[in-house]
Amino acid sequence: MLTEKKLSKLSIPTLIFSLIVISAVYADDQPQWGQRYSRNMVSDETHLPESFDPATGKNIKWIADLGTETYSTPVVSGGRVLIGTNNNIPRDPRHKGDRGVLLCLDEKDGSLCWQLVVPKLIPDLYRDWPKSGICSPATVEGDKVYIVSNRGEVMCLDLNGLANGNDGPYRDEARHMTPQKAEPIELSKTDADIIWLFDIRNSVGVHQHDSAHSSILLHGQYLYVNTSNGINDQHKFIPAPDAPSLIVLDKRTGCLVAQDNEQIGPRIFHCTWSSPALGKINGRPLVFFCGGDGICYTYDALSSASDTQNVQKIKNIWKYDCDPDSPKENVHQYMRNRNKSPSNIKSMPVFHEGRLYITHGGDIWWGKEQCWLKCVDAKNSRELWSYELSKGHCCSTPSVHNGLIFVADCEGYIHCVDAKTGKPYWTHDTGNEIWASTLAADGKVYIGTRRGNFWVFAADRNKKIVSSIKLDSPIHGSPVAANGVLYIATMKKLYAVKQSSE
Repeated sequence: MLTEKKLSKLSIPTLIFSLIVISAVYADDQPQWGQRYSRNMVSDETHLPESFDPATGKNIKWIADLGTETYSTPVVSGGRVLIGTNNNIPRDPRHKGDRGVLLCLDEKDGSLCWQLVVPKLIPDLYRDWPKSGICSPATVEGDKVYIVSNRGEVMCLDLNGLANGNDGPYRDEARHMTPQKAEPIELSKTDADIIWLFDIRNSVGVHQHDSAHSSILLHGQYLYVNTSNGINDQHKFIPAPDAPSLIVLDKRTGCLVAQDNEQIGPRIFHCTWSSPALGKINGRPLVFFCGGDGICYTYDALSSASDTQNVQKIKNIWKYDCDPDSPKENVHQYMRNRNKSPSNIKSMPVFHEGRLYITHGGDIWWGKEQCWLKCVDAKNSRELWSYELSKGHCCSTPSVHNGLIFVADCEGYIHCVDAKTGKPYWTHDTGNEIWASTLAADGKVYIGTRRGNFWVFAADRNKKIVSSIKLDSPIHGSPVAANGVLYIATMKKLYAVKQSSE
């Protein structure tokens, strides 16, 4: 430790360098799902634990109760941890019944700071699935939280909640958090402060399916949001074929600025659940978006000088068909066909060193049992290599780290693949279904399964299992590392895990 006496003997440059070294032990906050812009599932955090034990408290910083179903991934920013869940274990007796919930917890001890409570879309069972809660991860910038609610609303929230007053311009929080036929309840300091709200369904005519799921991409003054446009309740057609799959909002006002013009709707096999990524090619920022039709679209990112008075069409640069041999017309006749069907994409595209890495394949519930990891030249959409995953499905976003790719598939296999060539180095069968994504950090790869088993591997081309921990319930969200702490969300609990000093 630097004492006062020692500090007095240090030169200013030496002191600055020393403080940089000290502060660099832990990387930083994790304000969105995946690395900023690129969506790569990699963290620069160090000193993360190889194992932990909730029963003995080994390497456990704190454990917070969630609801009974949690599909969201936590984010960490400004001393707060935010995660979506349901209301089956109410934290506030004023809020009873099935709701979507975004919890804001204190990073130090997991205690509640505030919560966003959103009534369900009743009786629209297939638009807001019972007990699924808020599935979307938050995106945080400064004191602003951007989130897509279970009702398909893009919201800007105050990171401080109502504790510092109702900032507005939106001031109808009491009405919004209460079902329509109920009397609005009185606001408290543990309620969310909504700054503005944009209703995707009613504003652009989207037919949301099952649940809204979007990790908002923030670039400059704009928010890029996938719309969760999807199939009808009987899984036979797209009720909103002309609705956009990707929209752009002004982060300051919530006003619609732009939307795609690709007529993706009729080709959506199930729903639009993949969130956009961003990368620069020759200094030009591009937005990469995977549609529910199995095609990756690339757009020019909007500049700060873009026209915000009229809704624009985002300029398409190129598109890449991940599965060119799959059916393209009358796609819904292939529902329940496990041998032949269109592909769709639930994971996010990852931009890394001029390349895109994409997982895709038949739909997990309705399509063929086949999936791939693809590598594409981000300059021109040229496919560089293709690696077939298991004879099943894939929901996971890859981790590209030190020339290797780590990715999971729904059949429960972890794959380690050469990032340049697609050559496989190893696979491991966890024996459990996996929906989450891997996290590569501190020389390790972390991943959770739907049976509640949490695995740790060495981030190496030679397979090495570091540990396997059984947790309380299924794991659907991805592990997250921030400020020296690893966060793992099960259906029922959020674990903050930190390497002890012992």
